[in-house]
Amino acid sequence: MNIAIFGGTFDPVHRGHLAVARAAARRYALDQVHFVPSHKPPHRQRPPLAAFHDRFAMLALATASERRFFPSALEAQPGARSSGFNYSIDTVRRMKRQMKRGDRLFFLIGMDAFREIATWRKPEALLEECDFIVASRPGYSLLDVLQALPIKIQKEVAQQALAGLSRSGKIALRGTSIHLLEGVRAPISATAVRAAAREGQPLKKLVPPDVADYIRKTGLYQPRSPGIG
Repeated sequence: MNIAIFGGTFDPVHRGHLAVARAAARRYALDQVHFVPSHKPPHRQRPPLAAFHDRFAMLALATASERRFFPSALEAQPGARSSGFNYSIDTVRRMKRQMKRGDRLFFLIGMDAFREIATWRKPEALLEECDFIVASRPGYSLLDVLQALPIKIQKEVAQQALAGLSRSGKIALRGTSIHLLEGVRAPISATAVRAAAREGQPLKKLVPPDVADYIRKTGLYQPRSPGIG
């Protein structure tokens, strides 16, 4: 099977996330997409506003009608290291231990997050663990993906990249590839959803109806809400 990890804070999950996952599933024949809400992401200066159990519950509601989508508790607990952070390389390796021989793992990620991958923990090792699907934004290309890679990997693939990135649609690494997912138009952000919730505006154009109802009933993203830690 082709299996993808789609990581993020999902604070909250919204229609843009689902549009990216659907496009990736179609383009790369993904059998399963596991939405993995981070418990304590190392690259965010502030923790998620909603507690992990709320973000997981919203993912369960958002994916309930999608046969290929699953909420995942891979990062339900803080990392084992003293920092308590959850690192992507540990999450990927944890998922691979659950997979069967012959399964292929993809890591689905947005362009904004991928641009920081060289600063992640053990980025070279992470990029060798699985294929990556980078969801692009208007104005970005595979050249931008290449320039985000650690310098060591950039040098290894420079000749291949210069020979024809646009023709291949991917960057080939040792045993894995980085694919650019283009054409997804979903200009929604979690920041906009939280602001709309805080101001009492309708949410159902931004998030699935069940997620909108959950946010309303629990009072998430309201000042002094029970869901704000």
